[in-house]
Formats: sequence, structure tokens, C-alpha cells
Amino acid sequence: MSFLNIEIKARTHDPLIARNYLLQHGADFKGTDYQTDTYFNVPKGRLKLREGNIETNLIYYERKNDAGPKSSHFHLVKVADTRNLKNILEISLGIKTIVKKEREIYYIDNVKFHIDLVPGLGSFIEIEAGNVLADKTEEELREQCNFYMNEIGIEDEYLIPMSYSDMLLNESAINE
Repeated sequence: MSFLNIEIKARTHDPLIARNYLLQHGADFKGTDYQTDTYFNVPKGRLKLREGNIETNLIYYERKNDAGPKSSHFHLVKVADTRNLKNILEISLGIKTIVKKEREIYYIDNVKFHIDLVPGLGSFIEIEAGNVLADKTEEELREQCNFYMNEIGIEDEYLIPMSYSDMLLNESAINE
């Protein structure tokens, strides 16, 4: 089954601002997840195996690298045997890159918030307004994403157009 998110990623120099906003507005804190995302080589889109203490999923998604709120169409499967699945995917597709992060996970209704610390890249906030938990149109999801960007004070200049994997791959290419 395919799902839709309207999402943003932004650099933050003070994660406490977002954390305080979320807690003051009744966000449901799910915990801190220590995640390893292994990206595999695929002909289109992105395929990653997420291994965490809260979320462990195989995720395929297609998304443009735009700085502002963007559509992300994704498929998600919960995974019990990550070691064997990772081995099969590595043998068959090859590993593109690996992203490790510390992620705080919050929800307000159908909107998911991540406060991330990615070694080598810094601190970020992500907002994902999704139709997994609510029957909302793409326009309604976009309005939700824009609302929370404004509420938390995320300015356009801090928006990031690409994934952490792209950022790490670009950094590797620069250092070669």
C-alpha cells in the first residue's frame, strides 16, 4: 500500500525551540530512537532498511529534492529479521550509503515530528504531515506542514532539499 507525506527537513541550531513547542502543545512523545538507515542501490527512488529501537522498517520512497514542503510517496513494511534481510539486499543490490542518527519522535494527530542529531551533519527537524493516520488530501497535508513550519519558526533559509544520505554522499564526494 502506498502512502503520502508532505514533508520538510530543516537545519536547526537550537533543537530546544522545537522540543519546547511540541511539549507545550501536547505532542505525544514516542521516545528517542537510535536509527541506522542502510540505503541500497536501486534504479529509481530510494530503498532503505531502517533499524531502530522504536522503528524497524523497509521503506521505499520517491521524492523530489525540493527545499520547501514536498510530496513523498512511500511504501513501508515492518521487518522482524533485519540481519538476514540486510544481507540479502546487500548481496543483490549493494549498499549505497549508511546513515546513523539519534531521533526524537513526536506526534500531533497525523503529523509526525523528528528532532534529529546526525553525526557529521548536525541537528535537524523534520515535519511529516501524512495520510497514514488520517484521510486527508494532499492540499490539507500541505496546509498542516506549512502551519507547523510557521508555528515552530522554521525559516526558508534553513530548509534542506535532500536526504541525509544525499548529504553524506555529497560530503564524501567533496572529500575525495
